[in-house]
Amino acid sequence: MRKRIIAGNWKMNKLPNEAKQFVANVSKKLPQSEKVEAIVCAPFPYLPALVDEAKGSNLKISAQNMHFEENGAFTGEVSPAMLQDIGVTHVIIGHSERRQYFAETDESVNKKVHAAFAHELTPIVCVGETLQQREANETNTHVEKQVSAAIEGLTEEQVAATIIAYEPIWAIGTGKTATSEQANEVCAHIRKVVAEKVSQHAADNMVIQYGGSVKPANVDELLAQSDIDGALVGGASLEADSFLQLVEAGIK
Repeated sequence: MRKRIIAGNWKMNKLPNEAKQFVANVSKKLPQSEKVEAIVCAPFPYLPALVDEAKGSNLKISAQNMHFEENGAFTGEVSPAMLQDIGVTHVIIGHSERRQYFAETDESVNKKVHAAFAHELTPIVCVGETLQQREANETNTHVEKQVSAAIEGLTEEQVAATIIAYEPIWAIGTGKTATSEQANEVCAHIRKVVAEKVSQHAADNMVIQYGGSVKPANVDELLAQSDIDGALVGGASLEADSFLQLVEAGIK
């Protein structure tokens, strides 16, 4: 059985004291279960302090982005070597907001995935369609293209260790949520793509999350689906109590 992974993506939110207090509160109250893993994806300035605050707990700390080069003349960027050095365990790659606002491409996503594994970071790769693509029945084709590009050149075990977060762009921060059936259909298609392109082993072991207005009120229904193994959560991850409810749902 695949472990469920609940990851809270804070995006560009919280100040230092708020961030540290959140992690302190959550670390103490996290359920002790092998069935679920909890991850906080925080802004760069807070990562060292949060890694330190989470030590000795089951809470993992993730970055929200990184460059694919180890070092160089890339003003304003953060390298995978830097993240590895401070103890970060995961990194979000290819979030729709990075693709939309910061020119992230399928090619750069693939380079970042390879760089993540080279520095012992687990990539959380985001894929998903726009409302226009969904209405044109292009969802599966578009997501298949994104997934195929992201895992290109990886070993079977690296693919199995990659986390894919399916986030329909039209459901991010809008209050709209894909129905549990719609979400599962795409997650199942992603698993089928991985099985065909890599192996059934990789497909069976890969964690596929759903993201898009996930909250305590709908997480149970989503996690009850056959191919949804967790959630990448935005707004509902900003409050400790709400985040803990989501993690606890992963045990059921």
